[in-house]
Amino acid sequence: MAKVFAYHLPQAEKVLVKQEKTVPVTITPLKEKEPVSLMAQLTFADESLPQDDHKVEKKMKSTLRNFSYAKQQTNRLHRIAAEWFPIIEPILEQYGIPEDFKYMPLVESGVRGGVSPKGAAGYWQFMPGTARSYGLKVNSKVDERNNLRKSTIAASKYIKELYGIFGNWTLVAAAYNVGDNHMRKQIKKQKENDYFKMKLNRETAGYVYKLVSMKQIMENPSRYGYTAPRELLAMNAK
Repeated sequence: MAKVFAYHLPQAEKVLVKQEKTVPVTITPLKEKEPVSLMAQLTFADESLPQDDHKVEKKMKSTLRNFSYAKQQTNRLHRIAAEWFPIIEPILEQYGIPEDFKYMPLVESGVRGGVSPKGAAGYWQFMPGTARSYGLKVNSKVDERNNLRKSTIAASKYIKELYGIFGNWTLVAAAYNVGDNHMRKQIKKQKENDYFKMKLNRETAGYVYKLVSMKQIMENPSRYGYTAPRELLAMNAK
């Protein structure tokens, strides 16, 4: 039996080899990944912007164009960000505020600066009464709205309080701009709590779009014609 087994084994191996060679191999071609649309890339505080909404997309692209270098003609915003962000970021983190809110002072005061017609001033554009209620000194001798560290702490307290009311960071940003009482009234009146579907005054209706646009030119400066300072590029690389 041992001899028979030894005799037939090589033949069996030849048959198996032959079978292996004749087995057809099906190669499935790899599908090319579709390019991700601009709207799919855009977020604020990890909250996605609505997609397949023509009006939102049109408004977003228009706002982005207004924030491009062709419109602004300056790298000043990037220089300011390189100075402000190292102070703002750790304070926001301490209070549990999403990092994207660091773009708010750039929109509030980095673009226009000064005092608003209504009396709001400083990095976070606080009204005098609101500033005092969150621990800032505002009088004829001192105005702590112009102290970046102290005003950021005050803003973080206010933003955290707003989140307790609205539970949505996009609405929080809008409420920061228009006031929490007004925002609550509009939500109740319109029976709608989706910022992108609400009918708000022109400034507030465009506010989140401005924040997202500011984020875009800071994170992707070359795409919009800017040349970011080395300090900011190093920060974004961390």
